[in-house]
Amino acid sequence: MPLAIFDLDGTLVDSAPDLRAALNRLLAAEGLEPLSLPEVAAMIGDGARALLAKAFAARAAHFNEALLPGFLDDLEENSAVLTRPYPGMVAALEALSGRGWQHAVCTNKPIAATRALLDALGLAPHFALVLGGDSLAVKKPDPGHVLGILAGLGVAAGEAVMIGDHQNDIRAARGAGVCSVFAAWGYGDGTGADLSAAAPSALPALLG
Repeated sequence: MPLAIFDLDGTLVDSAPDLRAALNRLLAAEGLEPLSLPEVAAMIGDGARALLAKAFAARAAHFNEALLPGFLDDLEENSAVLTRPYPGMVAALEALSGRGWQHAVCTNKPIAATRALLDALGLAPHFALVLGGDSLAVKKPDPGHVLGILAGLGVAAGEAVMIGDHQNDIRAARGAGVCSVFAAWGYGDGTGADLSAAAPSALPALLG
C-alpha cells in the first residue's frame, strides 16, 4: 500500500496564526514587541525550541530554556483556535485514501501538541502513524525521522512520498530515499524537491 507522509505546519494546516499568538503572548510577558505573521511564518519548521530562539533573536533578546515548557503548554491548549486545514486538504486525503493510499504525519512539532491539534481539527483518523519532533532521537532534516515512519508502517522507501513545505522535509526525504513533493502553498522553499504541488487539490492527480 503506497504511503503519503505529510509535514504538519505549512503543509496539512495553516498554523502560523496560532503560533504567532502563542509567541506574542510569551514575548509580551517578557516585555518584548510582538512579531508579525510573515515574520513568524518564516521561522516555522525546525520545532518549538528553534522557533522560540528565532523569535527572541528577532527582538535582540536571549531565549531562556526555562520558558519552553510554558510555551508548549500554551500551544497545546490553544493550537486550534485559528489553525485550519488548508482548503482542499481533507478532500485530497479522502481521494488518496480511496485510491489505496495510507497517510502518516512527520513533523518537528512536539508530539503532544501535534496530537492535540489533529484531534481538535478532526484530522487524526486520516493517519496511520504520527511522529513528532520528540518522538525519536532525531528529527527532520535527519532522514531517521522519515525512516521511523517507514519502519513503523512496514513500507519500503520506493512506495512512499514525503509532502512538505520546508527544506527539512525535502532533505529528510532525500536522505531516506523517498520522493519529495513540495507543498507550494506553505511557508518555505521547495528547492531540490522531486515534485511540486501548487495546492492540496493537485495532490491526487500528481500522485496518481
